[in-house]
Amino acid sequence: MTRATYRFREYRIKPDLRPGAEPIASAMQCKTCEEVSERTEDFPGGAVAWAVRHLKSNPEHREYREYREHITRSYRAEPGAWR
Repeated sequence: MTRATYRFREYRIKPDLRPGAEPIASAMQCKTCEEVSERTEDFPGGAVAWAVRHLKSNPEHREYREYREHITRSYRAEPGAWR
């Protein structure tokens, strides 16, 4: 009878920041009217610029949030130590 040997390895799930990784993209949403900005890779810059334009058009709309349904962020499993 042969015996099997198993080795286990730890992994860490972390944002993929390698040069070829898919870029992080996000959007903003006005909490007053629920209008959503375009998804942009320039976050917070592009999304904040949209919020400023939206505020100028709608001075009573003063609350915004990062729109979670439009967030794209790559993660990868990074191998760690063997046990």
